Amino acid sequence: MNRICSFLVALSLCTYLWNPVLPETVSADHLKTEENKQTVEVTADAAQLGITAASSILMEGSTGTVIYENQADTRLSPASITKIMTLILIFDALKNGTITLEEEVTTSNYAKSMGGSQVFLEEGERQSVETMIKCIVVASANDASVAMAERIAGSEMEFVNRMNERAAGLGMTNTHFEDCCGLTDSDNHYSSARDVAIMSRELIMNYPAIHEYSTIWMQNITHTTNKGTTEFGLANTNKLLKQYQWATGLKTGSTSKAKYCLSATAEKDGVKMIAVIMACPNYKDRFTEAATLLNYGYANCKLYKDQAPPALNPAFVQDGVQEQVQTEYGTPFSYLSTSGEDFSLMEREIIWEEMLTAPIEKGQQVGRLEYRLNGNVLGFTPIVAKESMEKAGFFDYIKKLGQQFLF
Repeated sequence: MNRICSFLVALSLCTYLWNPVLPETVSADHLKTEENKQTVEVTADAAQLGITAASSILMEGSTGTVIYENQADTRLSPASITKIMTLILIFDALKNGTITLEEEVTTSNYAKSMGGSQVFLEEGERQSVETMIKCIVVASANDASVAMAERIAGSEMEFVNRMNERAAGLGMTNTHFEDCCGLTDSDNHYSSARDVAIMSRELIMNYPAIHEYSTIWMQNITHTTNKGTTEFGLANTNKLLKQYQWATGLKTGSTSKAKYCLSATAEKDGVKMIAVIMACPNYKDRFTEAATLLNYGYANCKLYKDQAPPALNPAFVQDGVQEQVQTEYGTPFSYLSTSGEDFSLMEREIIWEEMLTAPIEKGQQVGRLEYRLNGNVLGFTPIVAKESMEKAGFFDYIKKLGQQFLF
């Protein structure tokens, strides 16, 4: 009789829990909007480093930390380094399955007519997406760029609209594109050294396969048209590949308006650097000055990466069909030091969200691994739910109570 009475009391409690008044919870949204940003004081100026370019910047790739800058927000003609955004959209399309590397793309008469840097594609000529990428990256081919723009968006104009949307999404506030290859002399086609670094970072960090193409020095492609089959040699426009030991890319550009531009990427001891040179007055100097910036970065910077973060336990969840949800780490944390800190003193602490309540979505932040050095919080790695969990219903509570009485 006592067990029956206890069960009826528990049943009444379930009726209340079916529509409970939940306590206010601490949201993880504020953590999602935070970024592990670092501010590095620039200790050298352009004159000290011998930089003659009108605008330049040096950025570390994994953290986005700016190590050096000079007139980095000045709007200038970007010439063919415009194609970095074109490549981002191409790799976006590869990622979402719109195109494949093996798919053949047909060259239109309009694409053929581009002029400037080109690989002399003929109207109706078909080349694989991968070959088109090589032509764009290695030879800075305007014809291949437009052919790919037409394949992905239907027209170059629509593709350029998407380029500008993508740029806005990356926070490139000093950029506007008028074409997909940088051939235009329009004053409304502009970018800045900072924005070029931002889009270069987006490309190399999200699509590291770009380096399979940006490190090609020379390679032949085959033209197959009504006139027959001919070989055409691609030669990389980025001479830094032969001048700088750790160079990995990325893109050159030059017009009479833009002068000589370069977005140079390099990797040494796991540290990825991006050096952008814009409006350099001399063809060779853009490579020399980019190398100077890269050397400055590697001489003054050291990168911390947590190679073995602590093991994670499940997170406790209120009002879920289960009491715990499995967890995993989100975006890894990295920290760039320019002052020689001792990384052996790095402290880590797992901090869970309080009052975590179902429903829980897969990938939802449920905590963070916080990093501190010399008493200062440097940033964190988010801890996210490895699976989704539904909110418990009436019969879920009955089941739980029944299990308690059985055991």
